[in-house]
Amino acid sequence: MKNVFPYFCTAFLTGCAVTVFSAFSASFLRADVRLPEVIASNMVLQRDLPVPIWGWADSGEKVTVSFAGQTQSATADAEGRWMVQLLPLQADSKPSVLTVTGKNELKLENILVGEVWLCSGQSNMEWTMARSAEYQDALKTVNNPDIRLFQVAKAWNVAPQDSLQAKWTPCDTETIPSFSAVGYYFGKRIQEELGVPVGLVHSSWGGTRIEPWTPPVGFQAVPTLKNLTDELAAKDPASDVYKKLAAEALASYKAWVAVSEKNLTANNRMTPPPVFPPQIAPYTNQQQPATLYNAMIHPLVPFAMRGAIWYQGESNVSEGMLYAEKMKALISGWRTVFHNPDFGFYYVQLAPFTYGGDRESRLPELWEAQSSVEKSVPKTGQAIITDLVTDIKDIHPPRKLQVGNRLALLALKRTYGKNLAAESPELDSMTIDGATLVLRFKYAEQLKTRDGQAPDWFEIAGADGVYHKAEAKIAGTTIELTNPNVAKAYAVRYAWSETAEPNVQNEAGLQLGAFRAGKIPERSVFDELIPDAEKYRLVYSFDPTHPVLTDNGQRFVYTTDKSGEVTGKIKRASYFLYLTPKKGTPQYVFVTMPPLESDIAKLGVPVKASGARFQKPVSHVTVVSNVPGIETGTFAEGCHVEFWDCNYSQENAASVPGASNENYDFGDSMTTGNSPGYGCLQIHNAAKKQTILAFNSFHSGSNCDVGIGNNPLADGNQHSDWTFSKSAQRYNGGRFLILVETE
Repeated sequence: MKNVFPYFCTAFLTGCAVTVFSAFSASFLRADVRLPEVIASNMVLQRDLPVPIWGWADSGEKVTVSFAGQTQSATADAEGRWMVQLLPLQADSKPSVLTVTGKNELKLENILVGEVWLCSGQSNMEWTMARSAEYQDALKTVNNPDIRLFQVAKAWNVAPQDSLQAKWTPCDTETIPSFSAVGYYFGKRIQEELGVPVGLVHSSWGGTRIEPWTPPVGFQAVPTLKNLTDELAAKDPASDVYKKLAAEALASYKAWVAVSEKNLTANNRMTPPPVFPPQIAPYTNQQQPATLYNAMIHPLVPFAMRGAIWYQGESNVSEGMLYAEKMKALISGWRTVFHNPDFGFYYVQLAPFTYGGDRESRLPELWEAQSSVEKSVPKTGQAIITDLVTDIKDIHPPRKLQVGNRLALLALKRTYGKNLAAESPELDSMTIDGATLVLRFKYAEQLKTRDGQAPDWFEIAGADGVYHKAEAKIAGTTIELTNPNVAKAYAVRYAWSETAEPNVQNEAGLQLGAFRAGKIPERSVFDELIPDAEKYRLVYSFDPTHPVLTDNGQRFVYTTDKSGEVTGKIKRASYFLYLTPKKGTPQYVFVTMPPLESDIAKLGVPVKASGARFQKPVSHVTVVSNVPGIETGTFAEGCHVEFWDCNYSQENAASVPGASNENYDFGDSMTTGNSPGYGCLQIHNAAKKQTILAFNSFHSGSNCDVGIGNNPLADGNQHSDWTFSKSAQRYNGGRFLILVETE
């Protein structure tokens, strides 16, 4: 136990886990055999798996455990830790006694053997039975001695703990009101279907991210999360990196003290002390990596459990596919620490909700990430609940009965091998038949809609990449999609909105989840509209009406990035902008010019990571466009570019001929110290007092500025170069291609 006391001192000083500290400090005065809180009277032990029983005693003390005809012994190590492992047990609903004998004897009573599951996540898992929509009906049947509850109190810590606050209780009208509704309904269905006792360990905390629940070994298993692995290593006092940084800091402090003492003696001013290395500073709250694992999961390890159910993600909603990597880390980490590679993991896909902000697709992108996990990680599955929302503005859908039931169906089929309908329909294949897109689905014998109406929330896109609401027809397990504005469909998306409550189900009443499929030919419109298009190589592409940045706005996320494939000297750099207005015909412009820079990264959207900043004239520019008023042709002189990641400063500081402070706002200076800032990618025909194309404020998502020609609504607040216009909202979609011609 020599390493435990410092951890609890840290916890006490930082204001966390104080109650655990108080309970634990008394134990140092006792030589009695002790057990973790999860091993206690009223518990359920996991059947059919080896069952670890562990605790603490005096160093060298022999400890004997007896249960169900088995007797196992172990000797406490130098730190007083001991562990035995019972051989796999058969399910038993008859209460039994487990004894632990050392210098003292502990007798644990009312022990059952069955199935044990961990219930974890944030507020929707924490949501209590008393607040669930089905609570009053549930009260009629909650008195069930074959279901046992273990409710973990909230706590966080900077280091793994051995103790927590919780106790096992039978499930009844007194204990159930404050227990997890999703957890209870899951356990009830499992108990009914299997006919064995069920133990539910509930450990969740509302508003928390996924990273705090993940053990360091989980992050280590996912290469894309190396930054978190490195961050945790730097916080670990036993790691080499911590020792190195701490030693360097200590040397700096010693040097500072020596100099400061001389300054004090000589009546000289003292300088401030060195800054403490932030990399080794301890975490300060429960949202930081591993802090909840340390206090609310690690004290349970390695208690034998069949698996976990998980309801979390609202606090990570903007992360897209990165969330899938973090889920993989959590699953791998828990399977490792519980020594169970078959540890089941079943999770809830987030419900529709009006998160707001500038990107309605961020929840569908998270749905896509969640869906990818069950396809790539065995013994996992997701419950889709887009039909269970009662208020789209309530992030806590109160109907928890079906949520728990759907999780239970997945576990019954994928963990227990039951032959039942458990999965939601899933896209199996897509074919293009002229103007008709045909989708075929698996996990269904007959598709239907829950409201008896035509299938909703399907959209298809043609070569221009613009999505249109589709007319959908069900035929068995296929759905046919058409739209009169789409001559040939290339792509489909379903329920691609945070407020989507779609209606397609299978015959078992399980929802079809959001998805997107197909690939729009990136060059199709460009090749059709632009002469000599074949000589230009595509480097980057993206939708300028829904731009996405990452790394706190420092990097731009391209739909396609082929910059690593470009070889040879760049002869020309070209920019093709295609927009589909909500009213009117599609607009496009193509601008080709000598490259602004030999570094191909600087030819893309100017962000901090690329370092692209240009405010200069360009010559030999060719413009092709269908927008009325745009001067087309080749211009030997007179065009001007503004590419930067920062904010604007003085108007027309560059004194560009033809520019002005009021109407033709190009020639501004940059506020280089403010990055990421407003940002702009603009090309102007200065001589003609004309904006050729503009793409600004790309960190604003669907509130960004994008346009071809001068902004027709320019006034005192909106400039001719589209600054502050938030004009992306005027379009159904678009495409921005950045291409090069090489020698």
